[in-house]
Amino acid sequence: MSSDNPTYTLSEVMRARFDREVAKYPADQRQSAVMACLSIVQQEEGWVSAAAEKAVSTYLGMAPIAVAEVTTFYNMYNQKPLGKFKLSVCTNLPCQLRSGQQALEHLCSQLCVQEGGTSADGLFTVQKTECLGACADAPVMLVNDRQMVSFMSNDRLDALVDQLRKGA
Repeated sequence: MSSDNPTYTLSEVMRARFDREVAKYPADQRQSAVMACLSIVQQEEGWVSAAAEKAVSTYLGMAPIAVAEVTTFYNMYNQKPLGKFKLSVCTNLPCQLRSGQQALEHLCSQLCVQEGGTSADGLFTVQKTECLGACADAPVMLVNDRQMVSFMSNDRLDALVDQLRKGA
């Protein structure tokens, strides 16, 4: 069921995955699996809606606000539908000093989006992010919160966008 539905229901597959995550913790600490459960929702749906947060809170026996606090604190959780490829460009100081802001602006220009926006074809969402911990490789970015790419010159950015577009 789509996570924009206010009566979001966890699928049996998701419940089984949640069960595996919860089993890693003592029975009285089910809430420790909240980040893993939110990640599972995002993997399945592409984002975490308020309705999905509520379903996670019910499953884990947590207050809904406690789940919402996790979702809103960490930038790895998408709180709205995004493009197929989320491009998160580091703009903290070390990356700034090595053209991080220019990399962000180049991507936005090439994809005809503003920072935080999604391309017209629905493939790319471009956003800035906090430090990714690879300052020596600046500027750096993450693709879909999983793949880090380094030394992102304009040519490398263009090649990455072309590669992702061809694989879409």
